[in-house]
Amino acid sequence: MIQVTMVAANTYQVAVDGQEREPSLHLVSLSQEYYRHLSGGTVTHEWVIVQAFQFLLERMPNTDIREALDLADVAEHFEDFESEVARRLGR
Repeated sequence: MIQVTMVAANTYQVAVDGQEREPSLHLVSLSQEYYRHLSGGTVTHEWVIVQAFQFLLERMPNTDIREALDLADVAEHFEDFESEVARRLGR
């Protein structure tokens, strides 16, 4: 399960847990500009982050995801990140 909570402007706490995962917490930055780039402003910031984390969890254990990250930096490591998240968001 992925739970996203806004903790400050453009900053979210993401809790990942589940039966097959060790629980983890992550502090995620998502600028307004990058949010609009991924979603077109059609869904919540939290839903964008949920979809981004689902993408990451399909590729690595949650314990390998950095504790603090800027969502825009993920695209530097996964070339299909932006297109896949946009697809998941219906764009």
